[in-house]
Amino acid sequence: MDSERNQDVLIGTKPRAQVEAAYQRLEHKAATPGLRTPFSLGAVAAFEWALGRAAEAPVTGAAGTGRVPSSHLLTAELDAAVVQLGDPTESAERAAQVRGVHDALAWVCGLIDEQP
Repeated sequence: MDSERNQDVLIGTKPRAQVEAAYQRLEHKAATPGLRTPFSLGAVAAFEWALGRAAEAPVTGAAGTGRVPSSHLLTAELDAAVVQLGDPTESAERAAQVRGVHDALAWVCGLIDEQP
């Protein structure tokens, strides 16, 4: 019963089961030789954090709580990604990783339709 209720929880605007499926797909891709990219690693990190599984937020490094972040925290981390993407001093690799975080969180928050 708890696992059924847990799947009904919204993460941002998405059902937990949908975020979990996106996370698993990208995690598998990032583990495949030749498909591991900074973008996919950033998106995986964002999904882990959004699911409450990461020790820290992927951009700000804020301590994780072990729980699904509130919509406020999700959008704050997304805003931090936007700011970091505008930093011309970031390396191309770091920018691609932050773009993965951005796109994953933007999808979770319902700001874009395409799943990263």
